[in-house]
Amino acid sequence: MGDQKNKIDDETAVSYLTMEEVKTHNSSKSTWLVIHDKVYDVTKFLEEHPGGEEVLFEQAGGNATESFEDVGHSSDAREMLKQYFIGELDLADRRKENSKDVLITTSSSQSSWWTNWLIPAFAVGVVGLMYRFYLAETKTSS
Repeated sequence: MGDQKNKIDDETAVSYLTMEEVKTHNSSKSTWLVIHDKVYDVTKFLEEHPGGEEVLFEQAGGNATESFEDVGHSSDAREMLKQYFIGELDLADRRKENSKDVLITTSSSQSSWWTNWLIPAFAVGVVGLMYRFYLAETKTSS
C-alpha cells in the first residue's frame, strides 16, 4: 500500500524551474515560455501557431503572460496549452516577477495622477488667460 502511494506522488510531482533555466531555451530547437507562472515547452507547436512562429520566438525564454493575455486567446488555445506544460516557475522567481509588476504599477499610478489632474488644470488656466486677453482686446478696439 505504501509503495502505491509513493508511485502516485511521483506521477503527480511538479517540477520547479528557475527563470535562468527558462532563459536558456530560446531557440527553434528548444522554445520555453512562462505563462501565469507555469513553464511550457512549445517547440513542437512553433510551426502550428496561428500567429506564426516569430511571435513565439519574441517571447522565447521569458515571461509571456502579458502577451498571451493581450492577444485574447480562446478557451481552446488555453486547453491546448496544457499539453506543453513541463513545470512551474520556481517560487523565488515568481516573487521577483511579481515585485516588478508592483513597481511598474506604482510608477504608472503616479504618472496617471500627473496626466489626469495637473495637465488638464494647466490647460484650463491657459485657456482662461487667453479668454481674458481676448476680452481685453475687444474692449480696447470698440
